[in-house]
Amino acid sequence: MTLPCITAARRFDASAHRPFYFGDERVGWIRERDVALLERWPDVFEIGGGAGQARVALAAGFDTVAARSAALGSVIGALAAEGRIPGWRNETYAIRNAFDAPPLAYIERAASRFFGTMTYAVHLNGVVEYGDSGAPQLWIARRSDTKATDPGMLDNVVAGGIGWGFGVEATLVKECWEEAGIAADLARTARAGRTAHVLQSLPEGTQAEQIFIYDLALPADFVPHNQDGEVGEHRLARIDETARWIEEGAMTVDASLATLDCLLRRRWIDEDACEGIAAIFEPPTL
Repeated sequence: MTLPCITAARRFDASAHRPFYFGDERVGWIRERDVALLERWPDVFEIGGGAGQARVALAAGFDTVAARSAALGSVIGALAAEGRIPGWRNETYAIRNAFDAPPLAYIERAASRFFGTMTYAVHLNGVVEYGDSGAPQLWIARRSDTKATDPGMLDNVVAGGIGWGFGVEATLVKECWEEAGIAADLARTARAGRTAHVLQSLPEGTQAEQIFIYDLALPADFVPHNQDGEVGEHRLARIDETARWIEEGAMTVDASLATLDCLLRRRWIDEDACEGIAAIFEPPTL
């Protein structure tokens, strides 16, 4: 059976987009219908058409990190003012095709999906194991109804994007406290799972994201408490309940993949029930 989250994680039509380049390096994807918006800045973007030339490139004169960031920043500000880039975060993301690569430019987080640039996130499975006294359970969060993306949907107990200047562990510790009130000492005991790779089309653009997945053993008497208003509630759920939410599409795509990784690694579900899941842990090829 192919689950909705696995299909969605690769729901991307390259022919409906133009690759976005800095020099010879592709750094993102821009929807065809959004290309016309960028034609207003002929000094910033070089827009090609025709066979083999369908691409958008930042003008060659912007050849430093500062110059690229400034040029994109003015465009992003204008598009956001027109409602073309929703969900402004006041968070800085670096444009880079690998997590440990040097930044090519800095942009507002909300613009990353308009330009289809690579982003990075951490997701944490909060696991409660009762030994001989009962079956394991997972803490599941419901996203606040005011979230810019996927409001009201079910999510992992902790999940967050990795902003520029933060490492994976630092983000994990920060998000653990903000989203669930998990102290730093406990958060640092989390164990790494696999990395999921998402490339999907969304209403706001393209999500090209690597998700670093972690599991954290939580004490039986621990109850998550959200600190930043981004979580509506937390639920302690049985494994069969969680699997049903994934199958029904009640959980976000990202959270579904992170949860499936946990369930598969711990052999709480059979991989035969997750057709196509192995490809999600490999970068997409286009």
